[in-house]
Amino acid sequence: MIPTSNMLDALPATIAAMSEPMVSYDNVGFFLLSREVAKHVKVVQSGQGADEVFAGYHWYPKLQNSNDIVSDYRALFFDRDRTKLAKHLSTRWMADEDVPAKFVAKQLERPGAQDALDRALRIDTLTMLVDDPVKRVDNMTMAAGIEARVPFLDHELVGLAATVPPELKLADGGKGILKDIGRRIIPSEVIDRKKGYFPVPALKYVEGPVLEMVEGALGSQAARERGLFRDSYLKALFADPKKHITPLRGSELWQVALLEMWLQTNGI
Repeated sequence: MIPTSNMLDALPATIAAMSEPMVSYDNVGFFLLSREVAKHVKVVQSGQGADEVFAGYHWYPKLQNSNDIVSDYRALFFDRDRTKLAKHLSTRWMADEDVPAKFVAKQLERPGAQDALDRALRIDTLTMLVDDPVKRVDNMTMAAGIEARVPFLDHELVGLAATVPPELKLADGGKGILKDIGRRIIPSEVIDRKKGYFPVPALKYVEGPVLEMVEGALGSQAARERGLFRDSYLKALFADPKKHITPLRGSELWQVALLEMWLQTNGI
C-alpha cells in the first residue's frame, strides 16, 4: 500500500512523463514502482501483450460469437457515446462527426480476420495495446531510466498467435494455450494466481487533497480560457465525484482533470 501523500508527491512527475494524456490510475503506480526498481536494475521484462494476443481478459468470451462485432465492441469499451460527449464538451470542441466510432468500425471491418473474436484481438493488439498499456509502461519506466522489454510482443510470436483458433486461447479462463505451454516450466501457482493491478482509490473517488488539486487545475485561468468542458458538467462532477463513474469504472472528474493538468504541464 502506497501512502496517499507519496502518490500525490509523485503525480506532477508522473504527468510530466506522459507522452500524451493517460487517465488510467495505475500510471502513478508504475512510476513509483519504476523509481524503486531503478535502484537495483536498468532492464526489466514485462508481461504486457499476453492478454491481448492470447485472449486473457474476461470480456473476450462475450465477443466470441458476436453477430455485430462493432456494436458489441463499442458496448464493452466506449466510456462515452457522442450524445453523452456533447453534454460534456463545449460546442466549439465537438468534432463534426463521430471520429472514434468511425475509426473503430473501420478497423474491425477490415478483411483478414477469421471471426468476431479475431477482429477484436486484432484491433486490441495493433491499436489499443500500442497506444495505451505499452505506451503507459514505457513512459513510466523510461522516466526512471529503465528499459522495459516485452517478449510477448515479439513479432514472430504475435504472428504465430494470430493463427491459433480462438477456442484454444479462451480455454482455461483465457490464455489457455499459453498456460499449457507455461506449465512445462513454470509452477501452476504462478500461472493460476489472481491477476494483479494497481488500485488507486484516491484517484478513483477524488476526495481530500486530490480533490483540492483537481479543483485548482480546473478552476485555473488557463482552464477557463481553454473552455474544454461545459460549466454545468464541471459543476455536476464537483457536486458528487463518486456518482460520475464511467461504465469502465473510471472517474469522469479525474479524466477531465488529468487532461487539463497534462495540457498545463506541457504549456499547451
